[in-house]
Amino acid sequence: MASFDDGTAKRQAESEQRKQDSRRENEEAATARRASILGLPYVDTRAFEDESPLVENWDDMMTIPEMHKNFAVPFKRGGGEQPFRFFVTSATPRSVILNLSQKYKDLGEHVEFALISETAYRTWMLRYDPPEVVIYDDIKIANQGDSETLAKVSQTLNTVAVGQVFDFLIEQADLLGASDIHIENLRDAIRVRLRVDGMLHVIAELHRERYRILMGELGSRANLSLASSKPQSGHIHKDITRDGHTHTLNIRIETVPTLFGQDAVLRLFNFNESLLNLDLLGISKRERETLQEIISHPRGLALMVGPTGSGKSTTLYSILNALNTNDRKIITLEDPIEFSIAGISQVPIKTTEGAEFAGALRSVLRLDPDVVMVGEIRDKDTARTAIQASITGHLVLSSFHANSASAAFARMIDLIGQNPIFASSVRMVIAQRLVRKLTEGKQERDPTAAEKSYITKVLEGVAPEELTSRNINLAAFKLYDPVISEAAPFGYSGRFCLMEQLIVDEEIQKFLRGDVTDVNAEAIEKAARADGMLTLEQKGILAVLAGETTLSEIARVI
Repeated sequence: MASFDDGTAKRQAESEQRKQDSRRENEEAATARRASILGLPYVDTRAFEDESPLVENWDDMMTIPEMHKNFAVPFKRGGGEQPFRFFVTSATPRSVILNLSQKYKDLGEHVEFALISETAYRTWMLRYDPPEVVIYDDIKIANQGDSETLAKVSQTLNTVAVGQVFDFLIEQADLLGASDIHIENLRDAIRVRLRVDGMLHVIAELHRERYRILMGELGSRANLSLASSKPQSGHIHKDITRDGHTHTLNIRIETVPTLFGQDAVLRLFNFNESLLNLDLLGISKRERETLQEIISHPRGLALMVGPTGSGKSTTLYSILNALNTNDRKIITLEDPIEFSIAGISQVPIKTTEGAEFAGALRSVLRLDPDVVMVGEIRDKDTARTAIQASITGHLVLSSFHANSASAAFARMIDLIGQNPIFASSVRMVIAQRLVRKLTEGKQERDPTAAEKSYITKVLEGVAPEELTSRNINLAAFKLYDPVISEAAPFGYSGRFCLMEQLIVDEEIQKFLRGDVTDVNAEAIEKAARADGMLTLEQKGILAVLAGETTLSEIARVI
């Protein structure tokens, strides 16, 4: 099973470049020796082979077919006292040099030849005869039942050149803003689906022979085996250039053997530190200030909870980026490392190979960190170690699996037990979801009686100022439905964050201290709501009333 961190990928790329440079150096040295044997001048073209202007009207010196046949290229146009110059190689027939010499002699001109390496010759030929660039149609996502678009995209992917299909698929997924690519084996075809704005969409069904091409390229780049009978993990990077700008995709790969072959899921992470910013999370000013107040403390535990794909990693990395200053030592323990951030010590923890977060956490605490991020708290040992670290002067950040902040707090108590010493350790629990955002072309409508009753019930107990600040009147409000257009085939575009912040104040600490015997998620949520916490469902309904999303989207996500 293979899993590579960002540093490993960089070192591999640098190692491969050194090998290529060494091979070229050896080839140039051999060419120089060959030139002395043949009695020809030797030229090392590396310094100018990508920049030197090509000969004007070169086809009267040598045509493209002749260049391929003769393993030679024109270099300088002569005339008068200036000689015509050609680059030749060890593979150039002697007769070609003799014939060209005679030709220019008959014209009363001078001609000279210089020997270059075969790699240099291939580089020059790419300039004289560049490969034809095929522009493929961009992938479009089909609506349900839209067989025409599905067939068109399938045809495009089935005709993309063998060496380009993998890169083309990743570039198109990035263009569409997809977070995942799913390559799935069916009985008669390969299904490709993209997860865009949290929803899976079938984009193509490929011929089965494309399976070997895609998986072969995937295996080669991520060091995975097509013949493995076990699940595998891998990691690659890919630079994407668009509109003159380049960004790096960090791609996490998971494969699993199925009945008809290995299925693969590629998770795409935009490797751009500028996007890891708390101000870009789309949360309210009050939520932003509360979060900043918690993480500004030198100690304590802050937990992020939510399902896969809810944006936990982005929020955690944004917090780390905000804390990343020269006067702080920050260490992360991750399985795997999803983003690489300069100035932070990131430690890969390969739990699939027996490593554990708890043991690694105890080790890194000896390195005197100010901030520690634990990828995930999964067991009692890790939970207790993280709590102890937060008590002894460290700010600890971590993720945790639970449906809500109150459920996470209740589960944490189950792991560590009620203990007065731990009461002040957990400072905040954040639950979040990503919800699709309606486009500007949304359609306004009146709510049904059932919808009005449901919304009124959910918002019961919400402070009047919360509604007033959002210009919401529960006596008269509108709902919105998505409108499908060519620009927005599903009526939604992009997602925004719903965040539930459970602040562990004196009332909530009672559950940890043991002052409250009935410890359950409902009791904890009731206490937190009494202190002003808005639940995810309430946040979702407020977003619905603000016209940002729909009731059906809130029901799907929450």
